[in-house]
Amino acid sequence: MIIERQKYLQDLIDRKQNNLIKVITGLRRVGKSFLLFDIFYEYLISIGVRQVQIIQMQLDMKENEKYRNPDVFLEYVKQQITDQQDYYIFIDEIQMMDDFSSVLNSLLHIKNVDVYVTGSNSKFLSKDVLTEFRGRGDEVHVYPLSFSEFLSAYSGSKFDAWKDYYTFGGLPLILTKKSDEQKSDYLKNLFQETYLKDIKNKYNVKNDRAMEDILNILSSSVGSLTNVEKISNTFKTVLKSEISPNTINSYLEYLQDAFLINKVNRYDVKGRKYIGTPLKYYFEDVGLRNAWLNFRQQEENHIMENVIYNELRCRGYNVDVGVVECLEKKEDKSKGYNRKKLEIDFVVNQSSKRFYIQSAFEMSNFEKMEQEKKSLKKIMDGFKKIILVQQDIKLSRDEYGIVTMGVLDFLLNKDSLNL
Repeated sequence: MIIERQKYLQDLIDRKQNNLIKVITGLRRVGKSFLLFDIFYEYLISIGVRQVQIIQMQLDMKENEKYRNPDVFLEYVKQQITDQQDYYIFIDEIQMMDDFSSVLNSLLHIKNVDVYVTGSNSKFLSKDVLTEFRGRGDEVHVYPLSFSEFLSAYSGSKFDAWKDYYTFGGLPLILTKKSDEQKSDYLKNLFQETYLKDIKNKYNVKNDRAMEDILNILSSSVGSLTNVEKISNTFKTVLKSEISPNTINSYLEYLQDAFLINKVNRYDVKGRKYIGTPLKYYFEDVGLRNAWLNFRQQEENHIMENVIYNELRCRGYNVDVGVVECLEKKEDKSKGYNRKKLEIDFVVNQSSKRFYIQSAFEMSNFEKMEQEKKSLKKIMDGFKKIILVQQDIKLSRDEYGIVTMGVLDFLLNKDSLNL
């Protein structure tokens, strides 16, 4: 089963020969190596690049152990470059090479060489590779499968696929598992034995229980506003334990560096400024979130919001959580107004484009519909306003210009925001 990850292939094509180190980042097991060594390799062959012009090195393989020595590797590369044609160098698990930063710097000085690297383990996350090359590295971030990618390899209806997707997420190997038990075991083992071990080993985490409690809090409140102070209060009042705000902040950063969670800032639409806290956290893969909770809290509305966030990021949008301030008359109209802050799930930007998006799950009656539209009606600019619902409905547009569409239509059409 091969899923042609066209977006990421195009990302690599667009960066070809740009005189920067292409660093492919993302969760472990998300398909970074497959993208480079299979999909991009086949593309290069298809446009006439000869096999000898593609120098591949997978440093985690026993037979390539000697090439972890920088001098041995550089000598090997120089021996492979026999003419002035363009050469492409693929290096997998770059962190296994001693002093790899100097090696990549040396490769940058070879005019007819184009370099692509991946790498992550318990001592060196893929984000660290990019950090080493700030200004000289060009990131291609690979996300878990989008719903459209997932459906392309799924045998069943889009509705069955949706149920599987919001339950088990989009890590590619999920599609090879035949039973729910196999999928569940795979995700739970991956979380504990790979992701958490990576973080604990890299950062020498001493308080395992606190790290796990933070994951419990975040996974149980996906889509809810929070901050370090609120998490600290939860430790005190619910968990009956003390943990410093600095430790909480550090653990949150570790989880972000491993690409397990993403922090989303809050933006005041009318004031045109960011609000420090509270903010939201979403999981990079909803299946991992569900597995951490042992599949106990399957609130489709919150999971759907997380899926929408991930899809927007996959499409290259910058995403914030929105708030719009307004005045509402008090119940006793003689006593003036209340100042209220209404939430907008996502403020979505890309260059000059902007969209305001609400994840509504369902709008079964007029009151619910008006509740979801309330914050959007308070926005006075001309950018598009969209409500996404779980129901399979026909796209509609009301007198305020607010578009309502089904979430599956949104997910399956990359141009859906422009309809």
